[in-house]
Amino acid sequence: MKKRNKLTETIKRLLVFLLAVSFSLTAACDFLESDQIQKSQSNGNQPQQEKEESKTAVQQAFSDYLEQVFQAEIVSSTLNMHYTLAHPENYGITEYQITYGQATSEQTVEASAILENWKYNLKNFEKEELTIPQQMTYDIMMDFIEEEVSAEKYNYYQEPLKPTTGIQSQLPVLLAEYTFYDEQDVKDYLELLGCTPDYFSGIVNFEKKKAQKGLFMSEFAAEDVITQCRNFTENPEDNYMLSTFDDRVDAMEEISPEMAEEYKIQNRELVTQQIIPAYNKLADEIEALKDTGKNSQGLCYLENGKDYYTYLVACTTGSDMSVEEMQKQTEKQRSKDMSELAELLKKNPGIAKKSADYSIPTEDPTKILEDIQGKMQQDFPATPDTSFTIKFVHPSLEKYTAPAFYLTPPIDDISQNSIYINGSNHYEKMQLYTTLAHEGFPGHLYQNVMERSCGLEPIRSLFGSNGYAEGWATYVEMMSYYYADIDKDLAAFLQKNQSALLSLYATTDMGIHYEGWSLADTIDFFGTYKITDKEAITKIYQLIVEEPAHYLKYYIGYLEFLNLKEYAMETYGENYSNYKFHQALMKMGNAPFPILREYLSKYWEN
Repeated sequence: MKKRNKLTETIKRLLVFLLAVSFSLTAACDFLESDQIQKSQSNGNQPQQEKEESKTAVQQAFSDYLEQVFQAEIVSSTLNMHYTLAHPENYGITEYQITYGQATSEQTVEASAILENWKYNLKNFEKEELTIPQQMTYDIMMDFIEEEVSAEKYNYYQEPLKPTTGIQSQLPVLLAEYTFYDEQDVKDYLELLGCTPDYFSGIVNFEKKKAQKGLFMSEFAAEDVITQCRNFTENPEDNYMLSTFDDRVDAMEEISPEMAEEYKIQNRELVTQQIIPAYNKLADEIEALKDTGKNSQGLCYLENGKDYYTYLVACTTGSDMSVEEMQKQTEKQRSKDMSELAELLKKNPGIAKKSADYSIPTEDPTKILEDIQGKMQQDFPATPDTSFTIKFVHPSLEKYTAPAFYLTPPIDDISQNSIYINGSNHYEKMQLYTTLAHEGFPGHLYQNVMERSCGLEPIRSLFGSNGYAEGWATYVEMMSYYYADIDKDLAAFLQKNQSALLSLYATTDMGIHYEGWSLADTIDFFGTYKITDKEAITKIYQLIVEEPAHYLKYYIGYLEFLNLKEYAMETYGENYSNYKFHQALMKMGNAPFPILREYLSKYWEN
């Protein structure tokens, strides 16, 4: 069995941890003018025209408020801002501090104050006076506020240095892919590099406090982080952050060769004298702390750990199901998949052997994505014109980087789409085909481009559920098996097998962190499905201990889309089609699943 730890996180959201603790105080409580509030609350006796004018004024006031919150929040992290906006000046943002944001817990009180301000201001609007999209944004923000307020007590349970999705893992890719739209971006980038040592120092201080509270990571997780940092710094003079910078600067026609050379010198000094030492120091500090971890098993072994896991699952998946309900539905879907696999084997006894001996017309990533784009048209609305680039993960990051991932484009430039493939995984055949469907069309790339083209408020880019993003990509990945040019029974066999495998990971995640499974328990569980490779199972166990709820955003998100699809089919009957269902989802955009269900009828065929 091949372990699948595919990270298809919209990578800019790796800084969600930062956003949760670095709110700006510029979103003032008194934003709403008193006369605007009065208009929204006391128009019962107004003539119809005045009512409509008042309603329009409230909608404009709400839009203005969202814009102010967006402007305040987006500048709290330069990386977030740059990956969200190609041209911040077009959004009224001309002055900003270059910063990674805060990586410590010191601003919890400030964050709580901001959340209360948001809640107070939102409640001053009559939701019924707003447009349907505004009402949905209102509900998404309220949901986020309630969720984050309840999470304050879990601050030190968070882990910014997770081996696969942690800051130290993803930061090099984010910096290497930092697009230079103009010369100011080059200057911002170089200044940001200089902030790295202080930023990492903040992370180390946070980790020391976690250690004092008995919440430091397991020893094997610490070893993974240390090794990752050492690998990144192994050949400082040949680090890929040097060559990628040089290539980007050379491509800028507005910069003279002399100035380009000066920028290259600055970058080399910053990488070799700031970035590399910062990574080495981080490794040294984690090395000194690695024996302080008190728990090498699931979160439920920590005080309040089970409650934290319950919060984390809800936050990660965007689902309102309890963990117990998730366990039951996961088992139910796995039983269904296994039953259908048995039927396929009964119908075609040779299909298992055929699943290891088949071919697809091409294994060229670009041609595969073009093939899927053509075949998906009956089920999905067409995308606006966009482009994409296939890239390969640098060898120094292969061991700790996901098999594949997609970088989200700025909301004002949907042409910037990069799909990374980790060459060390040697993906081929349907594994490559479905991975590209997950990352590209109709997966992450499609979802992001479509949402950006539907006119969502910019603030929506700051919110959303990872369970939606990864659940969607997994949902369409399962559909993509039937787009490939292979026998349909074989496609079904491969798809059901993959769904069942993901369900095993999801059950294991909940078993380890909610039920308290040990490694032995995990080995026994996989053994019931005739999976007996103890070394592979140990790696799965350790990954899930290191990254709680990681698999749930994929699998529970996938199940929630199946639930939503079933609801739509029951509701609309003969008027249902996959095309209409997917069209409504793209118009609504990323949101928690209860909110999607509530608003589905308002977007159906509209």
